[in-house]
Amino acid sequence: MSLPETMTAVVCNGPEDYTLEERAVPTPGADDLIIRVEAVGVCASDLKCYHGAAKFWGDENRPAWAQKGVTPGHELVGEIVAGSDKALAHHGVSMGDRIVCEQIVPCGECLYCRRGQYWMCGPHDMFGFRNFDGAMAQYMLVPRIARVHRVSKDVAPEHAAFAEPLSCSLHAVERANITFNDVVVIAGCGPIGLGMIAGAKAKSPLKVIALDMSDDKLALAEKCGADMTINIAREDAVAVVKDLTEGYGADVYIEGTGHPSAVPQGLNLLRKLGTYVEYSVFGSDVTVDWSIISDDKELNVLGAHLGPNCWPAAIRMVESGDLPLDEICTDQFPLEQFQEALDMVADSAGSSVKVSILPGLAAPRHRSEQGLNA
Repeated sequence: MSLPETMTAVVCNGPEDYTLEERAVPTPGADDLIIRVEAVGVCASDLKCYHGAAKFWGDENRPAWAQKGVTPGHELVGEIVAGSDKALAHHGVSMGDRIVCEQIVPCGECLYCRRGQYWMCGPHDMFGFRNFDGAMAQYMLVPRIARVHRVSKDVAPEHAAFAEPLSCSLHAVERANITFNDVVVIAGCGPIGLGMIAGAKAKSPLKVIALDMSDDKLALAEKCGADMTINIAREDAVAVVKDLTEGYGADVYIEGTGHPSAVPQGLNLLRKLGTYVEYSVFGSDVTVDWSIISDDKELNVLGAHLGPNCWPAAIRMVESGDLPLDEICTDQFPLEQFQEALDMVADSAGSSVKVSILPGLAAPRHRSEQGLNA
């Protein structure tokens, strides 16, 4: 297949300065692949990078990590359209295969990579943020050091791209070490939270409880496996959970909202010796009473980053058809309307759940416009 010389791509010029540009189609080296991008999800972290969060652009406590001039987009799926026999053999793929790529591009040489902890790679290069262009473009280069997985062509592109956020959700669940007798509370029923609910349910705990402020998203949480839902706009989640547990509190709380108020909510909702897992990227500082963690409850507080070793499971879940992906993947936009896609993710009160960009799409698609509950 002969590739065009140029393509359309989104370029990050800095916070709140993303432009659509004509760029050269990447030329593969001896060990590289080129994919034709089919879909790329728009993540909350994409939005926080766009708005200039310190996590990405630095502050007095940390240097900038994100780079200007990079094409965003790390929740991706595409078809292999170029690559040498050597490159194909290295990744165990064939020309024409549909692949997803893990978001981290690990160096393979640092302390963490040598220990097998690739997701915490020291340089921490990542598609769409640092040193490697992402998938908000018609084509993307996949280097030798990328971690590649095949995915079925029988699922919709936006569903296949959901393997990335789902792998992240599953890693957070793995970190929680859920047991059969646990009452598990998941905060947030966005894309990450819904994946956490499905993953937690698969661990067969005593009860999975979902929290959100949207009745529509709570209804979707039930379809993903939640045994019970609490609308925190109308109910006191701490009181409800304690009533359910003879006053003790939940065993596990997994935070997937990115809202500062969800952190003290979780600390207060947990029983003594409970487990708190934090997944979100926050756009602002969070302050809590650390005495709850230590002297009051002796909690296990764990972080979770990316989706290491969870991709095969996430892909199986996507391909199984067990998840209501038509209802999760609510909105798709052409590449030319990337700004509308970002703005829709920013509208937390809106009806969207997962927003994606499909470079080959002619016009936006919205599930709500099809007469369906988004």
